[in-house]
Amino acid sequence: MGKYFPPSASGAPRYSGIKTFMRLPYVKTTEDIDFAVIGVPFDTACNFKVGARLGPSSIREASALMKNYNINLEVNIFDYLSGVDYGDVPVIPGDILQTYDNIVSELTPLLDNGVMPFVMGGDHSITLGELRAVAKKYGPVALMHFDSHSDTSVSVYGQKYNHGTPFRRAMEEGLLQPGHCIQVGIRGTQYGPEDLQGARDLGIKVVTANELHKMGVEKAGEIMRETLDGRPVFLTFDIDFCDPSCAPGTGTIEPGGFTSYEALSLLRELKDENIVAMDLVEVLPTIDPSGQTAFLASVLMNEVMAIKALQKKNGK
Repeated sequence: MGKYFPPSASGAPRYSGIKTFMRLPYVKTTEDIDFAVIGVPFDTACNFKVGARLGPSSIREASALMKNYNINLEVNIFDYLSGVDYGDVPVIPGDILQTYDNIVSELTPLLDNGVMPFVMGGDHSITLGELRAVAKKYGPVALMHFDSHSDTSVSVYGQKYNHGTPFRRAMEEGLLQPGHCIQVGIRGTQYGPEDLQGARDLGIKVVTANELHKMGVEKAGEIMRETLDGRPVFLTFDIDFCDPSCAPGTGTIEPGGFTSYEALSLLRELKDENIVAMDLVEVLPTIDPSGQTAFLASVLMNEVMAIKALQKKNGK
C-alpha cells in the first residue's frame, strides 16, 4: 500500500470532508508519491462558452464516488501507487502567458522527482504549458490526443494562444515528436479541407470520428500503439471526444462522438504505453446540472491511474 491513499468509506462517508480527487489527502509534496492530481482552472482562451474554470472543482466533487479497484484491469490502484491531490495551479484569468509560466513552475518539481501529473482543466489552451514542463524533463514527447477538434489552428481571432492552437504551438516549440503524435475522434464541420491537412502537415496522424467508428476499438488501438512507438507519451483528453449524450457539459459540443464505454476501452488499449503525464480538459459543469460530465471525467482519469498501477504491478 502506498503512503498516500483515500480513506475507507466505512469510516468516512463519501459525501464528507474537503473535496479532493477520489478523497485523496491534500498534500503538496513530491516525496513518497507516484502521481499528483492538479487543477488548472483557466478558461479565458475559449472561443465560445466559458466555465471550464469550474472543471477541477466539479471533477473533484464527482470523484468522491470513485473506488480503488479496477475490475477490467484487475488491479487495486493503491496497492501499487501512492498519490495526492496537489491543489490548483495559481492561474491568472485573462493572462495566458503568465499562467503558462505558473503551470511550468508547478509541474516541474513533480516531473523532476518522477511524479506523474494528472491535470484537470480548464480549457485546452493549458496543455501547452504542461507540454513545456514535460519537455524540460523528457525532451520532445509523443502525443495521444482524444478530441473532436484538432486544435492546430494558426491563430484564433488573431491570437496565437487559444484553446484552438496549442498543438501547433507545441510543434513549433519542439515539444512534440512529429510522426509520433495521433489525434483520434476528430469530427464536426470545418472551414475547409486545410483544417485537417494542417494537422497532418505538422506530422500528426489524424483519425476522424467516422474512421474510428468504422474501424472499431481494437484496430484503433493498433494504430495508436504503432504511432506512439513505445516513446514517452503525453495523454490529453478533451471531454468533447465523447458524444454530447454522454458528456453534455462542455463548451463546444460535437454530435457523432463516442460513448463512455468506447472511451474507456480506447484508454485500455494504451495499457502498455509509457504515459508520463495526462490532462483532462473542457469540462463545463454549469451547463450539466446532472453532473454526469464531471463524473465521466473522473472515471477516465481513474482508468489511467489503474493502467499505471497495473504497469507497476507488472514491473514496468
